[in-house]
Amino acid sequence: MKRRGRGMACMWYPIGFTVSANPSAAVVKVNEDGTATLLTGTVETGQGSLTVLAQITAQELGIATDDVHVVSADTDATPMDTGPIASRTTYVTGNAARLAAEKAKEILFEVAAPMLGVKPNQLEARDHKILVKGYPQRNVHIGDVANHARVVMGQPPIGSASFNPATVALDPETGQGKPFGTYVYATQIAEVDVDDETGEVEVIRVVASHDCGTAINPMLVEAQIEGGIAMGIGFALQEEILFDNAGRQINPNLTNYIVPTALDMPEIEVDIVDSHDPTGPFGAKGVGEPTLVPTAAAILNAIHNAVGVRITSLPATAEKVLAAINAKRGQQPKRIAAG
Repeated sequence: MKRRGRGMACMWYPIGFTVSANPSAAVVKVNEDGTATLLTGTVETGQGSLTVLAQITAQELGIATDDVHVVSADTDATPMDTGPIASRTTYVTGNAARLAAEKAKEILFEVAAPMLGVKPNQLEARDHKILVKGYPQRNVHIGDVANHARVVMGQPPIGSASFNPATVALDPETGQGKPFGTYVYATQIAEVDVDDETGEVEVIRVVASHDCGTAINPMLVEAQIEGGIAMGIGFALQEEILFDNAGRQINPNLTNYIVPTALDMPEIEVDIVDSHDPTGPFGAKGVGEPTLVPTAAAILNAIHNAVGVRITSLPATAEKVLAAINAKRGQQPKRIAAG
């Protein structure tokens, strides 16, 4: 008989390294055609980070994301970056990109101010233009300003910057300190069906609510949460490295190391919490690894809710679940029929 259960798990997760420095640097160059080039030492690992960095740069300069050309290469050609690890790229590298774009924009404002007859602090950048605040009809195209800066003023609009999260070392006696620049939070609820005759578990639905600061690209955030849940389902129910008595792995390939496929995915409902971190680029924090953290715990809590057994080692295979159910049945007192 299939029994349905629901389970919940909550988590908090730090962004970046523990106390240790993990800086990122960036260079932004504004071109004469109104586009921009961002140089970064980080790399794309499929999470869409280069798109997010382009969006951050574009927002600071007041141009379109498509107008930002991102050069992501080794550090022989680009500024140093600690890497796309510790869920740090949006927060740390994004801050570096924004600060570099801000410095390039400051040069544009210095050049555009006399062209518009105002002071630099009276200007803003949006819609591919440098505009006078409160008088948008007084404006000049950002490409024309960049060209004027290089050709007339001899000051190309190039900005470089670095960012390292502010931390405080932990006191060895009290454990107090500020080991990370910021944290993200999440709650996931899993709904499962458990067959109490076979131990098979099917994840029916997962609801995931994540606070990742301001979502620079909500579609990428949602996709990454869905991907993390897929990994969490594998962690909870399927993925297991097996060894023989000699210590050799007996399932070293994807024919017998089982991972979830699209057919194993449940209905997923994603809620992106409306949040803003003042230390992040335009309020963003990050989403990466935290998407996986609560999933397995929520699923195991749902199994307990369905059939009343606790599985304390992963994965919760059908064999483990059935063995726990049978053990529970064996502990229950036998009912004596009346009559």
